[in-house]
Amino acid sequence: MSDTSSDAERDTHPELRDDAMGQFPVPAFDDIPADLQDRIAEETEQAGFTPNVFSAFAYKPSHFRAFFDYHDALVEDTALEREEIEMIVVAVSGVNHCYYCNVAHGALVRIYADDPTLADQLIANYRTADIGEAHRTMLDVAVKLTERPDAVEPADLERLREAGFSEEAIWDIGAVTAYYNMSNRMAAFAEMRPNDEFHTLGRE
Repeated sequence: MSDTSSDAERDTHPELRDDAMGQFPVPAFDDIPADLQDRIAEETEQAGFTPNVFSAFAYKPSHFRAFFDYHDALVEDTALEREEIEMIVVAVSGVNHCYYCNVAHGALVRIYADDPTLADQLIANYRTADIGEAHRTMLDVAVKLTERPDAVEPADLERLREAGFSEEAIWDIGAVTAYYNMSNRMAAFAEMRPNDEFHTLGRE
């Protein structure tokens, strides 16, 4: 095997970084169950690095499985475009001041929307971002569900219908919003830190 191949293997070998979160210990890769190793190895190969959220949730394998199974359902069985999902995540995470998700999903907004500045706009103030009225309505409802869930009413869903969203898409808007509110809170509670790589992805 050439030195180049060895370097490539080292670059994509899963590494569960000790600094992935500050409040709980990160397990060693070799100590976690085989199915978690397989999922993390797959993600590492695709990304070129091991996203710290995988390292953090490996602390509790049953929660890792549930968390990522639901994530996969949200992004794979959906009436929303992937960039719309990521826009919701970033707007919600901006409201919740979630450092991890602002940085990590900000990178995904840049990639899926093919826009190097949209994520920064959404995090700062989605109401002034360069988006259309349908997406502004989508984020209005997502942020209302985040900040004042008791105030959400049928009229909010009707606004989404009038904006052109299907019934399934409206469900998905609520589901993505709810899931990432939970994710934001766990990231804050465990003090998860985004990988340095996320800061620069999709900016050029």
